[in-house]
Amino acid sequence: MKIYTKTGDRGETGLIGGGRVGKDSQRILAYGTVDELNSSVGLTIAFLRAKERSFSDLVEVLTKVQNDLFVVGSDLADPDSQKAGNKTPRVTKKMSEDLETVIDRFEGELDPITFFILPGGAAESSLLHQSRAIARRAETSAVSLSRADDTNPEILVYLNRLSDLLFVSARLVNKRLGVSDIAWHSK
Repeated sequence: MKIYTKTGDRGETGLIGGGRVGKDSQRILAYGTVDELNSSVGLTIAFLRAKERSFSDLVEVLTKVQNDLFVVGSDLADPDSQKAGNKTPRVTKKMSEDLETVIDRFEGELDPITFFILPGGAAESSLLHQSRAIARRAETSAVSLSRADDTNPEILVYLNRLSDLLFVSARLVNKRLGVSDIAWHSK
């Protein structure tokens, strides 16, 4: 099977279920941003694996996140995902609860925040902050879609919680590498 189909050459793409929409539709923008986020998380994993210090626990969590993001994307790509009997994977409340468990565990290693933190520190931490910003954009895009069309409300919860996880993970990487978080200073 060839990777190119030529069916999108006029600015439209197919949805799960067979419908076609413009590539600039809010639904495509939403799951396209989720795809971008998944790529960013993948890059972060590659950097973490290259470190001499073991980040195996974080890599395991982020790999699960990548798999979850496929579920988020497919849920967003199916305009009929809310219909009974639909077989498209759906975002569930448990997915967000799993993130909360990890956030709590990782926060247990960190000192309380006493200042606003600038994205940065170690390169791996910076990549996690970048992924967090993409997660926020994915969430915003999913909110816009939810206002225009029916979507699974658990998607918004998951993306919100994921940005929290990515923030905490960025701080965790800095701490484990002995790099201080960067404090914001007003002029």
